[in-house]
Amino acid sequence: MSDSVRQNFPGERLGLPQTGRGSIGRVGRRLGGLAIDWACAVVISIAFFGYDSFATLLVFAVVQIVFLPTIGGSPGHRLVGLRVVRVDGGWIGLWRPFLRTLLLILVIPAVIWDPDQRGLHDKAAGTMVVRG
Repeated sequence: MSDSVRQNFPGERLGLPQTGRGSIGRVGRRLGGLAIDWACAVVISIAFFGYDSFATLLVFAVVQIVFLPTIGGSPGHRLVGLRVVRVDGGWIGLWRPFLRTLLLILVIPAVIWDPDQRGLHDKAAGTMVVRG
């Protein structure tokens, strides 16, 4: 199916189900996971660095990079029922979390989405966020 073909729901072109396990993770869950991860990074920053904005960003990035390949998503993703997976299946590897996180902390790539609700950070890394 080409990009120009109309799809009925996000993820249809990728062969994903419309709802339930394995379907594209929707915005509400994603924002919830992001809020959990960011809040945890702030707490750690306050506890160990007296709240430093750079330390908060660094903690957030390290959590993303460490947990994407080990538990299939950040702690926030997992708590709201999401996973980060490769589009073509298989293990996410080690370089994808680095690239995805670098683009995520730049913010703009994360808020530009395709019809499958994949941000540019996910497209560049060859990943997608699905319900787990």
